[in-house]
Amino acid sequence: MDKTALQVAAEALWKACQERKALEQPLTEIYPDITITDAYQIQLINVDKKKALGRKVVGKKIGLTSRAMQQMLGVHEPDYGHVTDDMIGDEEVAISRSKLLQPKIEAEIAFVLKDRLVGPGVTLTKVLQATAGVIPVFEIIDSRIKDWKIKIQDTIADNASSAMVVLGSKLIPVDQVNLKYVGLVLEKNGEIIDTAAGAAVLGHPALAVAWLANKLSEFGIALEPGEIILSGSLTKAYEVTGNDHFVANFGPLGSVKVKFTD
Repeated sequence: MDKTALQVAAEALWKACQERKALEQPLTEIYPDITITDAYQIQLINVDKKKALGRKVVGKKIGLTSRAMQQMLGVHEPDYGHVTDDMIGDEEVAISRSKLLQPKIEAEIAFVLKDRLVGPGVTLTKVLQATAGVIPVFEIIDSRIKDWKIKIQDTIADNASSAMVVLGSKLIPVDQVNLKYVGLVLEKNGEIIDTAAGAAVLGHPALAVAWLANKLSEFGIALEPGEIILSGSLTKAYEVTGNDHFVANFGPLGSVKVKFTD
C-alpha cells in the first residue's frame, strides 16, 4: 500500500471508532494486497494521532497467544497493539456499552515493568528480572469492522482490536507466584464460565512479553519502565451482551472485576 492508501485506511478506522459505526467491509477486502507490515503502519498512524491529541502510550497488548486463535486466523505468531491512557478503566466504575461497538472480554495477566526491555535476545528470565510485578486485568476488545469479519491484517490495523483495559488492585512480585501454573476462574453474572492456567499463554505468560520485546526490536522500539504489558488471554473471548458483570479470580494474584451498563 502507498502512503495515501495507508492514511485513508487509518482515517476510516479512526472515524469508525469515533462515530461508533463499524466499517461494512474489512480492510482485507478493500485492499486485497494489504500486508502485515502495512497493517502495523496503519495502527501507528492512529497511535500517533492519539499522541498528537495529548494521549500517552502507557503499555502494549499482546494478542493471538493461543494456538487455536493463531490457527483460526492462519498465522504462526501473536500480534500486538498499543494501550493509551484513555483506554484505562476503573473496576469500580461501570462501563457504558454505548461507548463500544461489539465488545468482547478477555481475562489476562499484565506485567508492570521496572526496567527497559529491548530485543533481540530477550528471554523469559530477562522478562521476570525486568518486572516490578504482575496484576490481573480485563481487556475489552472491540472490532471497528462489522461482525468481527476480520483477518490478521484487519485486527492489527485496528490496534489489535483493543478498546479498554481494566486493572485489578493488587501488584504481586513475580517471585511470589509461578505464572505458568497460576489458575483462573472466570465468572459472568455469578456463574463460572471458564477456567484456565497461565500456561495457556504460549506456555508461560512471560514468553509472550519476551516475544513482544524481540518483535519490537525489528522496528527499533523497546519496552520501557512503567509500561503495562498485557500478555494475552487465558481463555477465549466472551461476548458482552447486556448489563453483565464479570469477575476473574487468579488465586494468589488476586482478582479483577468489571460491570457493563446499557
